[in-house]
Amino acid sequence: MLVLTRKTGQKIIIANDIEIIILETKGDAVKLGIEAPKHISIYREEIYEEIKKANRQATEQAKANTIDEAFEAVTLIKPASPRKDS
Repeated sequence: MLVLTRKTGQKIIIANDIEIIILETKGDAVKLGIEAPKHISIYREEIYEEIKKANRQATEQAKANTIDEAFEAVTLIKPASPRKDS
């Protein structure tokens, strides 16, 4: 982990196209400004964790639905009638 000390108005540049600006510091809070290309998602950690949780739940539900659908399809298939040898 890279640890930096910055003052209000100073910046951190990441990969040539992401800029983090220290806008304000008040007590133990720091206000940041982030400039990045639109295709880069930026989230607060608590929001990111909620998104991951929702994605896990959606994936689990989709798997359950797929398993249920497969089971229903199998139970609809009638076994072939046994042949009667003459």
